Amino acid sequence: MVSQLERPARRKTAAEVAALFAAFQTANPHPTTELAYGNAYQLLIAVVMSAQTTDVAVNKATATFFPQIQTPQAMLAWGEDNLKAAIRTIGLYQTKAKNVIALSKLLLERHGGTVPHEMAALEALPGVGRKTASVVANTLWGAPVVAVDTHVFRVARRLGLAAATTPDAMAAELPKRIPPAYVRDAHHWLILHGRYTCRAIGPRCPQCPVEKMCQSSAKHDATHSNKKIIKVVD
Repeated sequence: MVSQLERPARRKTAAEVAALFAAFQTANPHPTTELAYGNAYQLLIAVVMSAQTTDVAVNKATATFFPQIQTPQAMLAWGEDNLKAAIRTIGLYQTKAKNVIALSKLLLERHGGTVPHEMAALEALPGVGRKTASVVANTLWGAPVVAVDTHVFRVARRLGLAAATTPDAMAAELPKRIPPAYVRDAHHWLILHGRYTCRAIGPRCPQCPVEKMCQSSAKHDATHSNKKIIKVVD
């Protein structure tokens, strides 16, 4: 995935940040991931598969085997070849299949087949980086972390939430800037806002629930010229 490094908007005050997230909450009181899953293990697998791939593509692929494959044991019994065949329509499917088999083995060996709650333990699993671990920990257990993907990185800078120039720096800064009452849902609000409204090219400002609070140059720069392309990967 890529994000365009635009000039960040003026850094908002604490009161302005609170007002911004209050508006997001009013517009969407119960945001959640668009990845389809039935349990913690399936969410972990879906997030691993979503790297550099759309949630729609992942859901289409996992729908063919999630009804039968709900545990690490079932995944290992099913095997890497069957998994590859099922997810060959998504990007990097061979590497992702290999990682899913490897992390399933480690879940059994180290965690009794359950998905660990600790960020360090999650990040120690094959194919799981900081972003994936943050999505899982936040979605399942409400951990006060903000997973930074392309959309979150772009939107946070446009809205003046943070001016960090790297995903890791953004992930460290955002939880400190967002009021505690909103941290759990912040990732979902920001990613959905970036996916459907505050798009990289052609942001839909007239439909934006926080348009009056936004001073982004993107509102006045439809061409998005002179911007550095950076990769945001897990």
